[in-house]
Amino acid sequence: MDAAPPPTVPAPALLLLDVNETLSDLSPLSDRFEEVGLPGHLAAPWFLGTVRDGMAMTVTGDNPAFADLGRASFHALAAGRADAPADLATAADHVIRGFMGLPLHPDVAPGLRALAHGGIRLVTLSVGSAAVAEGLLERGGLEDVVERVLTCADAPAWKPSPAAYGWALETCGVSADDAMMVAVHPWDLHGAARAGLRTAYVDRAGAGYPPTMQAPDLTVPSFTALAESLCAGGGTA
Repeated sequence: MDAAPPPTVPAPALLLLDVNETLSDLSPLSDRFEEVGLPGHLAAPWFLGTVRDGMAMTVTGDNPAFADLGRASFHALAAGRADAPADLATAADHVIRGFMGLPLHPDVAPGLRALAHGGIRLVTLSVGSAAVAEGLLERGGLEDVVERVLTCADAPAWKPSPAAYGWALETCGVSADDAMMVAVHPWDLHGAARAGLRTAYVDRAGAGYPPTMQAPDLTVPSFTALAESLCAGGGTA
């Protein structure tokens, strides 16, 4: 039985693209943890802990640097373990360097090229540094596809604060109802939806979407499917 074609919806003028885990493949971080003597499965809670702490500090009015939080999260995760590296600072730096050099998911480059070919503006909006997104796009040969790299380091607050999305829209000169946030993280899409943007959930793992958060306007399994949905919908709205 053939798979059902992806739904088509009117395309926005602008797509705001989350970077970490949405564009980048975090799986190589497991190797980094193993290289410093820790189990590879700790990479996922390390990343989640870093993002959690960033959100918490946003609520209190701070705007921390992702790398600083990443090092602190590594120390909190590894300290006290029997297999903890002797030099936690050096081990944390090794993990952060790995984070700086992650690859794209295979669906990202063809999907983004198809979206750009369809006349949709593409801009990243990440909680990480601009260097992370710029390096990722350069390694994927996408510098000519994504028009600009935006990071919450330059915004008033981290996502999912409405201030982050509002700042990005103002920077790009686009209204909320003509923009769509794309991410693999429901919390990011919930924040964007509350700020008035449309949202697209990239559900590569088939994990589903939590019913406690505002449902996305579109759910797709990949960026190539996202391009099929938006670029078959009759052009930009």
